[in-house]
Amino acid sequence: MVLKKEAFYLRYYSGHTGRFGHEFLEFDFRADGTSRYANNSNYRNDSLIRKEMRVSQSIIAELKRIIEDSEIMKEDDSRWPKKDKDGRQELEIRLGNKHISFETAKIGSLVDVQESEDPEGLRVFYYLVQGILIV
Repeated sequence: MVLKKEAFYLRYYSGHTGRFGHEFLEFDFRADGTSRYANNSNYRNDSLIRKEMRVSQSIIAELKRIIEDSEIMKEDDSRWPKKDKDGRQELEIRLGNKHISFETAKIGSLVDVQESEDPEGLRVFYYLVQGILIV
């Protein structure tokens, strides 16, 4: 019996254009374990860093678990803060036959979350991003 892999894709982007140009952090994970990372900071003449690697299926399984436990797939970003001069964050997830794509302003702290029009939904986004960043 051949097991069919569930469709999975996760991409996160956080960036802004400012004094040092377009600075950003972006990474993605794919079902086959391919992961890409890019970090562009022009501060002190740093250059673009790009890396590609393979992660184990246990890492992919953990990312799926974190996403499912967060219930982010039920959220809607229509009442979240819009991108502004301070930048934006993007989160795109494909999990099985479900697909979501969020865009919001950069979130500095939980105070920003509490003061938004949708604090419950934005809190789910905030904590999910924090969880993914530490994986």
